[in-house]
Formats: sequence, C-alpha cells, structure tokens
Amino acid sequence: MPPDIRQIALAKARIEQARSCLAAAESLVNADLCKDSANRSYYCIFHAMRAVLALDGFDSKRHSGIISAFRQRYVKTDVFSHELSKIIENAFDVRNNSDYEDFYVISKSEVKDQLENAKIFLLAVEAYLKTL
Repeated sequence: MPPDIRQIALAKARIEQARSCLAAAESLVNADLCKDSANRSYYCIFHAMRAVLALDGFDSKRHSGIISAFRQRYVKTDVFSHELSKIIENAFDVRNNSDYEDFYVISKSEVKDQLENAKIFLLAVEAYLKTL
C-alpha cells in the first residue's frame, strides 16, 4: 500500500530534522566540540531512518526498535546497502559512548569520519525518497 499524504509529510519533516542535525554536527566539529558533534551525526542518521519508516507507518519509542525495523525492512531486503547498516552500528556505539561514558574520548578525526558517514547515510535516504 503506498504511503498516504500524512506519512509523506511526516517523512519530509523527519528529513528536515536529519538535515538540521547534520548542520549542527558540522558546526560543532568546527568548534572542537567533538562529543556533541558525534551525537548530532548519530541523530542525523536516526531521523533519516525514521523518515523512511514513516512511509510504512512505523515508529518506535526505542532507538533499538527503529534500528531493527530499518535493518529488517530495508537493509535485509537490499533496498539499502549493507554498508549503511555498519554506519548505523558505529554511529550508535559512538553516540552511546560519547553520551554515557564519563571518560570516553573521541578524536576530531573520528568525529569527522562520523560526520562523513552521516552525510553518506542522509544522501542515500534522500535518493531513495526521491524515487517514491
């Protein structure tokens, strides 16, 4: 069943949220706020996944639910590359460590990698959404 107008509007709003997170991640890395940048890079990916899942009428209160549903519906079915699944996993791990581990240190180089991966992920999702 094709997405309805409400689902499409929700997907568009979530993509805008993802873009905003990406812009924040770029600003934060330039200000040497590495943990904060890693957090925003992850949320760019998270909101991009939620944008795609909105078209299915799916949402979850848990990050693990969003990640699992995206992988099950879109990665395992080869709609999206398995490389994107690795990007999700790495971003999730870094975000958790950055947010919850008191002594976790992330280098600017690692954060720039996170940022590039978030860009790759967002571009893939935007390309997919344009095909609908």
